[in-house]
Amino acid sequence: MTAKPKVLVTGGAGYIGSHAVLALVDKGYDVVILDNLVYGHRDLVETVLGVDLVEGELGDAELLSNLFAQHQFEAVIHFAAYAYVGESMSDPGKYYRNNVTGTLTLLEAMASSNINKIVFSSTCATYGIPDSTPILESTPQNPINPYGFTKLVVEQMLKDFDRAHQMKSVVFRYFNAAGADPEGRLGEDRVLETHLIPLVLLTALGRRESISIFGTDYPTPDGTCIRDYIHVSVLASAHVLGLEYLLKGGDSNIFNLGNGQDVSV
Repeated sequence: MTAKPKVLVTGGAGYIGSHAVLALVDKGYDVVILDNLVYGHRDLVETVLGVDLVEGELGDAELLSNLFAQHQFEAVIHFAAYAYVGESMSDPGKYYRNNVTGTLTLLEAMASSNINKIVFSSTCATYGIPDSTPILESTPQNPINPYGFTKLVVEQMLKDFDRAHQMKSVVFRYFNAAGADPEGRLGEDRVLETHLIPLVLLTALGRRESISIFGTDYPTPDGTCIRDYIHVSVLASAHVLGLEYLLKGGDSNIFNLGNGQDVSV
């Protein structure tokens, strides 16, 4: 049996990244995680994922150079971004430094090491407030916060690195990630929790006093906001498929990931 390629997963100790690592491991891939552990979990990597963890910053060029010299990576799956919309507005520098400058350092290190395949975890936040739905990949991108804009900048960088260095990418713009590994191996665990479903569950468990729902006059059946929720394990599977597409010689491409089914808050 032919050994599977070795893959670097940045941000692999976080919520979506860890589910992607689990999916990769389940399919026999050799995975190394790079994570600064600001929001990731070391114990999760050691006890559940069982892969090598390199603790460090995305913007550390020397660390990346050494990492790429030590391992024969064939591709990178890139999750390592700060992703709180509110925080991006109050502390935009943190987001530009990590999401943009850090990714630029990653791409330069990849190019220097002749690693030319990357799967990028982008976001529907690059679209801002669209004029119509459903949102298509061709929908104009007009982000309304620094978080969405940093992701859009990275998408443009990927196009430029493709032209200059033939670095092929799959970009996934996804909507509202939810859920946990069906086998109960992984789930959501954040110090600062802002996602609706875990907040509801924490309230039901008595670990929060209440849950707030904002908005009562949306043009929806019950007046609350509508979201497109996609299960985190489906997202993880998509990233594996994106990786395999690139490994087979696929050209750069962009995909929205969602159910296409509205669910009200």
